[in-house]
Amino acid sequence: MSNTNRNRRRRPASRPAPKKPGFLESLRRKHEFRPDTPKFSLPKLFHLTNLQRRGLLKWTLYALICVAALLIQDVIMSRVHFFGGTTDLAVCAILLITVIEGIDNGSIFVLLASLFYFFSGSSPGAFSVALLTIFGIGAAMFRQAFWHRNARSIVLCAAIALMAYELGVFGAGLFLELTHFGRLGMFLVTGILSCVLLLPLYPLIDRIGRIGGTEWKE
Repeated sequence: MSNTNRNRRRRPASRPAPKKPGFLESLRRKHEFRPDTPKFSLPKLFHLTNLQRRGLLKWTLYALICVAALLIQDVIMSRVHFFGGTTDLAVCAILLITVIEGIDNGSIFVLLASLFYFFSGSSPGAFSVALLTIFGIGAAMFRQAFWHRNARSIVLCAAIALMAYELGVFGAGLFLELTHFGRLGMFLVTGILSCVLLLPLYPLIDRIGRIGGTEWKE
């Protein structure tokens, strides 16, 4: 009998079940622990990382190179003629940058640059947008598919695209009755002289293209 009484004394007292919070209490807790609203400031909105700054600098310099090439072509080089032909400096810069940047970034660049070239009033016509885009992307794809990235392959692919562009302009002029077969030599001379200009242009554009590092995806 005594053992039974001891066991009964040792039993812990049963705890009451916790009460569920009422509606008003849960609503009060919800508003009490409300997180702070995010604050947007102008410096944070325009904050750029070091890599983003370098990328912005690179594309800004690319744009300045194209504008400078366009101005030099219109003001100076258009007055210099060799065997009836002249140079096409702006097209040289656009195609060279496109091949250097590759198909990923170069395709967007050549489309925007060709539109700028057309609206500047220096292009031979609206068909130059299609010709520059098609031959620029084609040259970049061909270089990435068959040749390693080096100065020789980049300049050669840009030169092929440049000659194809000049012949395309000549063909479009024939179709629109803006020129005749007797001026084919002038377009060939323009293409050859423009290809020669790729050689001094390449070191400058290649140095700009190395800003921020080179993306190797081949």
